[in-house]
Amino acid sequence: MRGGEIVAAAQEERFTRVRHDARFPSRALAYCRRMLGDLDAIAYYEDPVLALDRNLKNTIDMAPATEALWPAVARSQLGAKLKIFETLRTEVGWDREIFVVDHHLSHMASAYYPSPFESAAILVIDGVGEWATTTIGYGQDARIEALRQISYPHSLGLFYSAFTYHCGFKVNSGEYKLMGLAPYGRPRFVDKILSNLIDLKPDGSFGLNIENFGFLTSQTATNQAFESIMGCPRRAPETPLTALYLDIAASAQAVLELAMTALARKALQVTGSESLCLAGGVALNCVANARLLRDTPGLKRIFIQPAAGDAGGALGAALQVAHSHFGCPRRPATGGGGGQRGSLLGPEYSSDEIGRALGEAGLVARRVADNDAFDGEVAQALADGLVVGRFEGRMEFGPRALGARSILADARREEGQIDINLRIKFRESWRPFAPAVLAERARDYFDLEEESPYMLLVANLREDLREQTPAPTVEGDEVDLMRLVNQRRSPVPAITHVDYSARVQTVGAERFPRFHDLLQKFYELTGCAVLVNTSFNQRGEPIVCSPQDAIACFLNTGIDVLAIGDWFVDKREQPEWARLREGSATYAPD
Repeated sequence: MRGGEIVAAAQEERFTRVRHDARFPSRALAYCRRMLGDLDAIAYYEDPVLALDRNLKNTIDMAPATEALWPAVARSQLGAKLKIFETLRTEVGWDREIFVVDHHLSHMASAYYPSPFESAAILVIDGVGEWATTTIGYGQDARIEALRQISYPHSLGLFYSAFTYHCGFKVNSGEYKLMGLAPYGRPRFVDKILSNLIDLKPDGSFGLNIENFGFLTSQTATNQAFESIMGCPRRAPETPLTALYLDIAASAQAVLELAMTALARKALQVTGSESLCLAGGVALNCVANARLLRDTPGLKRIFIQPAAGDAGGALGAALQVAHSHFGCPRRPATGGGGGQRGSLLGPEYSSDEIGRALGEAGLVARRVADNDAFDGEVAQALADGLVVGRFEGRMEFGPRALGARSILADARREEGQIDINLRIKFRESWRPFAPAVLAERARDYFDLEEESPYMLLVANLREDLREQTPAPTVEGDEVDLMRLVNQRRSPVPAITHVDYSARVQTVGAERFPRFHDLLQKFYELTGCAVLVNTSFNQRGEPIVCSPQDAIACFLNTGIDVLAIGDWFVDKREQPEWARLREGSATYAPD
C-alpha cells in the first residue's frame, strides 16, 4: 500500500513455480518492495499465537484420538509460523513494530476497502482463521467492525472440503473441481446431509456433527462415519466417476448454497445494508455467489474480493493498517480498475525483456509495436480457430486469469472444451471453461444483471440461445461424461456447461482496456463477443508469471500462438525442434 492505494500484490507460487507454495514468500516480498520503495509498516494477516492456541486445545481436548495428529501440528505451529516475525525482521531488515491483524478482520478489510461502496455488510466464510470460521461484519467510511461470528470446528469451508476429499480430489485445490462436477449430478442427498452432517438454521447459523468428520482427530477430512452416512467409501483419485459421486457433489454444492444465502440474508438484516462484500476461500465458489445474489431479498450490489482466499488476507492486513492506524482516507473508487485496480497487481515486463527471452529460447518472433495492429492479428488468429496464449501487462493477483496471463480460444468451437482440456491443460475433459465477454454485450448472451469483472459469478445462458440436449446418459452406475461434454448446447458450446451455466468475466473498457480492444476486434471479425478464457498454465503448475514461464508453457503444450507483450509467435513458423516439443501427441505441425 502507498497511502490508501494498492501498489502491488503477488503470491510466492508464481515466482517459485511450486503450486500453493506455503514457504516464506521471499520472492513475492522482494517484488512488492521493489514496487513500493521505503517502508513505514509491515502487517501480518493472522495472530499465530491464537492459531497455536486453537491447535493445542483441539489436540489436547480430543486426545488420545489426536495422538497421530500431534507431529504435524507441532511441525506447522511450533516451526515457521511461530517464527514468522523473526523471519520477517531478518528478511526485511526490520527493527520496528509488526502489526498483527486478526485473520477474519484481514478478510473483511480485503473485501470492503477496495469495494465501490460507502458502506456495506461484509461476509467472510472460510476454513478457519485463528478461531473464527464465519463472520458477519459492517463497513462504513474507513471503519470496519465484526458483528457476529461462528467458531471452529463449525466451518462451511471444512464442510465443503470434506466432500471434495470424499469425491477423490485434493483439499484446498480440488474444491473448484467439485463445484464444476456438481451440475452433472442430482442433489438427492441434501436431506441426508442436513439430517446427519450439518444443522443449518434459517438465520444462517449452523453446526457440524463433528463426530462424522475426520479433521479434528486426523489429517483426513472424513472418517468411517462420514462414509457410512454417504453410503460409499472415498473415491480413489483419478478413477472413473460414477453417478453416485456426481450426486454427492451436487448435494454438497446445494447445501453450501443454502447456507451462504441464509448468511447473506442475515448480514443484510443486521446491518440494514443493500450492499454486500464477500471474502474468505468459500467466496471463490462462484455458483454459490450467483445463487446468493439471485435469492437474497434486498441485495442490490455485491463486491467479491478477487483473491478471496488467504492470499487476499495479506492485502487486507495492509489495507486495515493503512486505514485504521495511519488514518489514510478511503475514497470508494468506481472508475477504471476500481479500488482493486482490476486486480492487475503483479509484475510486468518490458518489450526488450520479452524479446531477449524469446531470443534466448531460439524462437522466431515478430514485433508489432502498434497495439491496434497487434490486437487485430491476435483476433484473426482466434477467428481462424487457433489457441492463443496471451501475456500482456501486469500479472493478475488471485486465482483467476483475467486476460493478462490467459489462454484464449473461439467459444464457438464445437470441440473446444475437450480439445483445450486434453491438448493444452492436460486435465479432465469434463472441466468447464469460463467465457470472457464484452461487458456491453454480456446480456446478449447471459442472464446477468451484475457485472462480473473478476470471474466470480456464474450466469445462465439466455434461454433463446439454448439448444436442446438429451438427458444425462447413465448406464448402471457408470456415467458417460465424454458424451455429455460432446453434446452441443448453444452457439458458444466451448463455454456452455452441462446445465447451461458459465462462469462469466465481463470485460469493460475502463478496467481492462487492452483485453477489451482484443475482444472488440474479435467481435468485429466474427459477430461473436465471447472468448474462452482459461488460465495460462498446464495442470499442476501455477499461472505463468515471467516471459520464460510463458515460453515454456507455449513449447510444452498445444498452444498455437503466443501473444506476449508486443511480440507475435506462431508455432507453425518455429524450427522443427520447437514444433515437435509437444506435451500432447494430438498436435500435428505443418
